[in-house]
This record gives sequence, C-alpha cells and structure tokens, in this order.
Amino acid sequence: MIQRIQTIYLLIVALIAGILPFWINLWSDVEGNEIFARNDVFISGAFYISAVLAIVTIVLFKNRKNQFVLNRLNMILNIFLLGFFVYRSQNLSGEISVSEKGIGMLIPIISIVFLVLANRAIKKDEDLVKSVNRLR
Repeated sequence: MIQRIQTIYLLIVALIAGILPFWINLWSDVEGNEIFARNDVFISGAFYISAVLAIVTIVLFKNRKNQFVLNRLNMILNIFLLGFFVYRSQNLSGEISVSEKGIGMLIPIISIVFLVLANRAIKKDEDLVKSVNRLR
C-alpha cells in the first residue's frame, strides 16, 4: 500500500537528492566560487539517479522484496557519493589557501539515514505479511 511510512521516507529521499544539492553548495574553491551539484556531471547524475531510484521504489509498493533491493542499491550509490565527497574534501584541505566545505556534503548521509528507516519499515511490513500467512 502506498500510504505506508516508508513512502514518506522515500519521498523525503527523493526530494533531498533531487532538489537540495542544486540549491545548497557542496564546497567552495580557493577563489570563493561555490560548487553546486549542477557544476559536475558525475555528482548531478548520481543525485538524479538516487532520486529516481527512490521514486521507482515508491511505485513498486506491491513488491516489497524489490523495494528492499532497490533501497539497498540506492544506499550503495549514496555511499559511493559520500566516499567521493570525503575524497574531495581531503583534497580541498591540502591546499595552500583555505577552502570551505559546504553543508551539501552531508546530503548523502541524510539520504542513507532515511533509506535505512524505509528498509526497516519495509521489513516490518514483510514480517507482518509472513506472520499472517502462517495463521492461514
């Protein structure tokens, strides 16, 4: 059913990954230019794929096992994105001039938290359905 709590969690992930990185800067370079997700094709593509995966997962509400797998795939994508941001922030801190890291680097962490909450809710629903099937 689409009115479950995991739908809200996945909708939050879709909004966070699809809209927020394009308004909040990820980091600032030495010259003071703010870098957004739209400035890099890889980063914007990863955020768009994460948002699309969350929306597809919402649509697959009848097949909870596929929802669970797609959420795991989305978590892996966000972990790779987080790893890229950590690598990038390590390169930024090694400069002679001080660069500023933006709050946008925390977006994958927030997405992962909501994806874990959605997976817990999906697992809870799956366990409920299995327990009802045992009673029959």
